[in-house]
Amino acid sequence: MIPVKTLNHAVLYVRDAQRSSAFYQQALDFEVVGEMGRSAVFLRASRSDNHHDLALFSVGSDAPGPQHGGVGLYHLAWEVATIDDLVDARVRLLEMGALVGESDHGVSKSLYAKDVDGIEFEVLWSVPREEWGEYEHNAVSQPLDLAAEQARFGSRAAR
Repeated sequence: MIPVKTLNHAVLYVRDAQRSSAFYQQALDFEVVGEMGRSAVFLRASRSDNHHDLALFSVGSDAPGPQHGGVGLYHLAWEVATIDDLVDARVRLLEMGALVGESDHGVSKSLYAKDVDGIEFEVLWSVPREEWGEYEHNAVSQPLDLAAEQARFGSRAAR
């Protein structure tokens, strides 16, 4: 048995690391912490303690995109600290034309988006564990009412 603590970083093959880096900086407020020429970029999330959370490696502009339904990674999930952060993320992803879906999973509230190469990722807020109730042992995917969730859990609701 390997006692894994957490996922430390993800590495993606992309058509153009510089272009993808710009997308992730704008969408998720990542910062560049290193580069290997123009072919690889290492990024860290603004609230992360990791050296890097995402590495991007260029494979060329003619590379095929992700194959929906094929074997491989489906998506990465990036967690935000508050429901208010998730509301702000929704606005940003909509402005960028990247938002492709929203779901309420009971234990988390999730937005789904695609980057410039069509690689899907999730931005989620985790519901406090004491609020999981029946969802602790049930996997669900239902429509997300983000306004209602913000009214229930958000700091802006008290203002």
